[in-house]
Amino acid sequence: MPIKPENRARYPKDWKQIRARILDRAGNRWEGSPDYPNCRAENGEPHPETGSKVVLTIAHLDHTPENCDDDNLKAWCQRCHLNYDAEHHAKNAAATRRKRLAVADLFE
Repeated sequence: MPIKPENRARYPKDWKQIRARILDRAGNRWEGSPDYPNCRAENGEPHPETGSKVVLTIAHLDHTPENCDDDNLKAWCQRCHLNYDAEHHAKNAAATRRKRLAVADLFE
């Protein structure tokens, strides 16, 4: 998944090399996620379940881009990565909405 511009500074300068190392470790294939242990998606090929072209992403298991230890990173297809991050994304979205409402309240 693309890195959002506002998060770019949270990633190390050598992120491209780290990503390449993780993809190499994975053999350019999905490494296994808790929700889809039999996914078996391969980079650049049609996804075995969805049929869409697979672009492997690198998941931070602790949702912290600064933590690039190999044991915190997994090569996952988009479906597995988004599913794993769904609760984290929902919490962030709720916090963003609360902040916007609080700012709006200041100008009423």
